[in-house]
Amino acid sequence: MKASWQSLWRRHRRWWVLSGAGCSTEAGIPCYRDQQGAWQHPPPVTWQDFTRSPTVRQRYWIRSRLGWPRFAAAQPTAMHHALARAGRAGRLSLLVTQNVDGLHQRAGSPQVLDLHGRLDRVRCLGCGAISGREALQSRLEQAGHIADTDSLRRAPDGDMDWQSVGPMDFRVPDCEHCGGILKPDVVFFGEALPAERPAQALASLTEADAVLVIGSSLMVYSGYRLVREAARLGLPVVAINQGRTRADDLFSLKIERPCGEVAAWLD
Repeated sequence: MKASWQSLWRRHRRWWVLSGAGCSTEAGIPCYRDQQGAWQHPPPVTWQDFTRSPTVRQRYWIRSRLGWPRFAAAQPTAMHHALARAGRAGRLSLLVTQNVDGLHQRAGSPQVLDLHGRLDRVRCLGCGAISGREALQSRLEQAGHIADTDSLRRAPDGDMDWQSVGPMDFRVPDCEHCGGILKPDVVFFGEALPAERPAQALASLTEADAVLVIGSSLMVYSGYRLVREAARLGLPVVAINQGRTRADDLFSLKIERPCGEVAAWLD
């Protein structure tokens, strides 16, 4: 398996890379899905529920307040650093990530497209102002008491699996500029991707010799469609992923090993 991969890696000089949650699990950020592609955490909040329901927004920001400190402290993994080295050496046409953790940038990758946005930014749905998530944390800490926090499990999007049945004395902060609704600057389920992001990802495929998928089940269509287009263009597609993916039939090679174990193979 290693020999097959290294032969492909040397043969193709410009790789287009798509990374998913499996790239960050060794940094302590959980995956939503198991190795069969099924949910192993409660499904994430949807755009429709977040924008329509003050109660949903309250619960979202409570979970985010609880989980943010550990999420923000996560460090890049061996795979993040290996991809950064490959990028700096000119081996990558583009690194597209489905993750919202910013770890590729922190590892030093020069060209990263955050397909689903970044959790360290906050956007106002009223005036469009962008602010830092760290600054919002202090406001969330002062927003009220949170009950029933004794038994918590880390969740994938920088929050905690938290449930409470009682009334909450917690007021969600509004935009300091216009009083509008604050939302993390990430694409929620049910929300449309900004059109320029998939357009950039698709355009960059024409500059690549091969495609590498790392740690993604491709169950989300935004990533799957990019890999499907790569296969249509005739590009060889390699996957590093433990478990089933939506595109197993499109891969030239699939490496079912932990990302950290394979990271050294990219050098």
